[in-house]
Amino acid sequence: MNPQRIDQQRLVKRLPARTLDSHKGLFGKVVVIGGASGMTGAAILAARAALKSGAGSVYVVLLTGNPPAVDFIQPELMLHDATTQLPYATVRIVGCGMGCDAVARNFLQDSLQSQSALVLDADALNLIALHAELRELLAQRNAPTVLTPHPGEAARLLACSTEDIQSDRITSVQKLAKIFSCTVILKGAGSLCATREGLYINTTGNPGMSGPGMGDALAGMIAAFIAQGMNTDDAALLAICLHGAAGDELSKQGITIGMTASELTDQARQLLNQWRSI
Repeated sequence: MNPQRIDQQRLVKRLPARTLDSHKGLFGKVVVIGGASGMTGAAILAARAALKSGAGSVYVVLLTGNPPAVDFIQPELMLHDATTQLPYATVRIVGCGMGCDAVARNFLQDSLQSQSALVLDADALNLIALHAELRELLAQRNAPTVLTPHPGEAARLLACSTEDIQSDRITSVQKLAKIFSCTVILKGAGSLCATREGLYINTTGNPGMSGPGMGDALAGMIAAFIAQGMNTDDAALLAICLHGAAGDELSKQGITIGMTASELTDQARQLLNQWRSI
């Protein structure tokens, strides 16, 4: 099967419009679970991206000991520690800098058994690869789910090598979508997205995006679009297209070395608003 190119204009029109009487309660609640010791930034980056992509409210459950009480750069985020009872979420992002210990595993298991939509990234995928019972819970879910593996994570999920994934990316992403009955983005140059409607390839993005936190930002964007009412397929496709296009805009500005996920998130917000105004 030859993948289709993503139709950015069609997807932007599917993002629900905002009426004059809009309020934050109409645009969903995102809960980010991650940020173990030394990796707090990963969860914060995902949360900031969700906020700046339009989510109504964003909570961050940090698994590190003595987590910060506030994000002084983005104080709109609501930070909590691992003892917090999870609030209801329209969508949960699980895995960004989460680690693979027992606490992380318990949070993932709880999320897989919830009715919230899920965006599973990074260590959530590594935990699923490690534990058969988590794989079973994922495959049995009725609520919408998006997986965002890079080739190494995809290899662990399929019990093969990264070289095997890269030698046949199309088969790999389709196999993951079939096994786990969900939307799957196989990241990398020409990211592939397997959806219920078919297979898509993203043509935006550039080598300047080869930096830390880019995947966390993507997870936040996907979650924000789901929170605002898009289905998981459309949210995933719009997010990967926007994510890469924001990187391309930064590249046009001469930022080809040292591009950061924080810069990309701000550029994506500006670009999304431009697309909506056309």
